[in-house]
Amino acid sequence: MIPYPDFNPVLLKLGPLKIRWYGLMYVIGFFVAYFLLKSEVRKKSVPLDKDGVYDFLSYAALGVILGGRLGYVLVYNFSYYVSHPLEIVSVWKGGMSFHGGFVGVLVAGWLFARNRKISFLSLADLAVLPVPIALFFGRIGNFINGELFGRETDVPWCMEFPMGGPICRHPSQLYEAFMEGILLFLILFVLSRKQRPEGVLFGTFIGCYGLFRTIGEFFRQPDPQLGFLIGPVTMGQMLSVPMIFLGLGIVIFSLRKNQKEETARPISQSLR
Repeated sequence: MIPYPDFNPVLLKLGPLKIRWYGLMYVIGFFVAYFLLKSEVRKKSVPLDKDGVYDFLSYAALGVILGGRLGYVLVYNFSYYVSHPLEIVSVWKGGMSFHGGFVGVLVAGWLFARNRKISFLSLADLAVLPVPIALFFGRIGNFINGELFGRETDVPWCMEFPMGGPICRHPSQLYEAFMEGILLFLILFVLSRKQRPEGVLFGTFIGCYGLFRTIGEFFRQPDPQLGFLIGPVTMGQMLSVPMIFLGLGIVIFSLRKNQKEETARPISQSLR
């Protein structure tokens, strides 16, 4: 067993104001995403200036907050929030859903792309590269908070989390930080170094996240208010497995579309 570090979730307290590590992780993720996205925009010659990148991230941040919160309220703890509707806006108390946030970002990105007259898939290919970095910091924030811990185990690196009782558990937050953060970023980074058909990076992100999240759920303790849904299947897996097929479908669609365009190009040129 490895002792769980004695973290104080509150980084800094200034009177009634509390700056928490979890919130700081989101801020760091946002700034890293901004600089990385700005760099990618310059390299790919996308029609977005510095203000455009900032505006897009503002759209995305709003989508994450609204979608993530509503997703958690509707999917993970609906009965509680029906009885306590005022708690819905208490985002600072925790309770965000990645899948809800993902839907929120898709809507926000589509609106932004339409307003700027930019291809949504082209924008999505750029936008997904910084996401694993934000996910990494988010999972580290979960670890510092001692929340979303793993299932009981006897592996040598298991930990006893303060909110998990006197039970040695998988540090599943770190597993997810590695898979959804570091590994997913490396995959997208390698793919992004060469020109790919529009939508390939976006589909790869969706499919790989769904796969890694599904794997991570086998080590993560299910939410107590939901438990296991069907046998060993959790809500996280129910929402993530479809992402694997959706991502694969987008990649296949993008590759076939590009192949058709490449095949048709010589024909159109010969007709001239």
